[in-house]
Amino acid sequence: MKMTLTTDHAADMLRADEYANWSNRGARALVEYLEELECDCDMDIDFCVVSLRCDYSEYKTLQEFAQDYSEIEGADDDEIRAYIRDNGALIEFDGGIIVSTF
Repeated sequence: MKMTLTTDHAADMLRADEYANWSNRGARALVEYLEELECDCDMDIDFCVVSLRCDYSEYKTLQEFAQDYSEIEGADDDEIRAYIRDNGALIEFDGGIIVSTF
């Protein structure tokens, strides 16, 4: 059995996860990214807030992300972007970034 979610409903479900700390814009950016991924890959993605919480993290800036990774701490934004893209997915949106776990 499948249920189709709207972008807004999926973003609301992410924000309702008490163990995550998604911003409004971050939740929406992640859902829109997943919707694009579904279209590009011609596949359905199972929407699970727990899996998404474990697979993606939101940061306010690229520099904030770099503080968690000593190998790129002090790098400039372009170097941080390249590092993330070499190791996972980077979603940039007005107000922050989302990075896939790697």
